[in-house]
Amino acid sequence: MKVLLVDDEEELVVTLAERLSIRDIDADWALSGEDALRMAADKRYDLAVLDMKMPKMNGLQLKVELQKQWPAMRFIFLTGHGSEEDFEAGASEAGDEYYLIKPVNIQELVAKIHASFDAGEA
Repeated sequence: MKVLLVDDEEELVVTLAERLSIRDIDADWALSGEDALRMAADKRYDLAVLDMKMPKMNGLQLKVELQKQWPAMRFIFLTGHGSEEDFEAGASEAGDEYYLIKPVNIQELVAKIHASFDAGEA
């Protein structure tokens, strides 16, 4: 499986990519929606992990654009805004995709990635 991580916090995406790699999950990263779209134009990703709040293009806007290129792509959303109200609102907007609050627990992220693929194969 090929994963694209998109967040404007470089330290976060670099660290997540390294930790996913250790767990045999191939992950690339981008710091903006624009960069992610360029990367997805050249390479097929099975799943994208998107920050909900980024400058210029938020995670939901990026999801719409990525789905134009890759309709079967799966998504997991991240937010640094951990209030219960923000979580509920974001989860509702994101639809069936997973929604995680930062700081991201790597085991939980890996479990959500695998669950996303298991659900797609059912």
